[in-house]
Amino acid sequence: MQTRVINLLLTLTVTASLLTIGCAGDDSHSEDGKNSTAESKDEIKEDDKKNKSEGEDSKREEDLIPVETTVVTVGDISSFILLSSNLETEKMTDIYSRVQGIIEKIFIEEGDYVKKGQLLLQLEPDELAFREAKAKVDYEQEKNLYERKKAMSEKQLLSKEEFEMAKFSVAARKLLWQEAKLNLNHTRITAPISGVVGERLRRPGDRIQPSDKLFTVINNDEMIAVIHVPEKEIGVIKKGQKAFIKSQHLGDDQFAGWIKRVSPVVDPQSGTFKVTVGIDNKGKRLRPGMFVNVHVITDVHRNTVLVPKTAVVYQNENMHVFVVKDNIAKKVTLVPGYQDYEKIESRSGIDPDDKIVVVGQAGLKDGAKVNIVAEQERATEAAHASN
Repeated sequence: MQTRVINLLLTLTVTASLLTIGCAGDDSHSEDGKNSTAESKDEIKEDDKKNKSEGEDSKREEDLIPVETTVVTVGDISSFILLSSNLETEKMTDIYSRVQGIIEKIFIEEGDYVKKGQLLLQLEPDELAFREAKAKVDYEQEKNLYERKKAMSEKQLLSKEEFEMAKFSVAARKLLWQEAKLNLNHTRITAPISGVVGERLRRPGDRIQPSDKLFTVINNDEMIAVIHVPEKEIGVIKKGQKAFIKSQHLGDDQFAGWIKRVSPVVDPQSGTFKVTVGIDNKGKRLRPGMFVNVHVITDVHRNTVLVPKTAVVYQNENMHVFVVKDNIAKKVTLVPGYQDYEKIESRSGIDPDDKIVVVGQAGLKDGAKVNIVAEQERATEAAHASN
């Protein structure tokens, strides 16, 4: 009996020890769980803060209006009188034959460039060569006869009148020979000026007369445009004044010119006077007959503030531009001066190196916050280039 009681006590002691150990383990796991949960909450809070910050930055970026800007520059700009005309060539000639004959060979075609004195066409020379040879023989015979009569005259065996007749006769034969030589040379038709062959009007085998036109040669080095200027401008147009022309078929290219001639006569019917403008045709891009706009420069403003026309906003008959400072677009009224196809002179309110909006200004309000997209793109390109 006593033994059983001792065994029961031992069993109860072991059981109590095991229960104590189990409770201690549960407390350890509980502490670890609490710590893990706290760390997770802290991380979630940090992520929430980060996402909130990024969202606010993104929202601020979305609130900015994207624009592109350019920097205001300084340069020269002119005022001009604008008139239209068709181009002509200053040097053009029609070529004729001086003798009749049959065309043996043609050496050039339309569009070919020829130099002054270059052979263009050859007529059959046989008949004129025969005439030249005969005229030469006649001259030589008359010359020998003259020499004999001259010797007789020196010996006073010939009268003075007969000797004078012999002298005139040999001179006449010489002229006939020279004429025959000249006609033979005229079978070779050459270019009287340098230029481009505009027309070829005959073919090999054609019989031609001196009245038949054979070619037209045009010198394109210098073109002219004849314009008719209103009478009110007569005091500002002078010989030598600068000008330039533009053609819608040649893009934005300008061709320099100058006033060559000014007519002193005003047409009473149209109230205009004729002005001839010379144009230097470098590159031979201008052609006779082209329709062009002629700009006669009347005045030049130098080192003035220039604004591109793409930046201008028109409102209530006024011109405005948006100047960007610290990402704020300020609306500035443009006081215009001279202008051309691309630029407008600013007389006040805009300074050199100001940034003005050239894309995105439509609907833009004064004081609006903007995002200069073009500069960001350039900065990104520069960053990529540096990497």
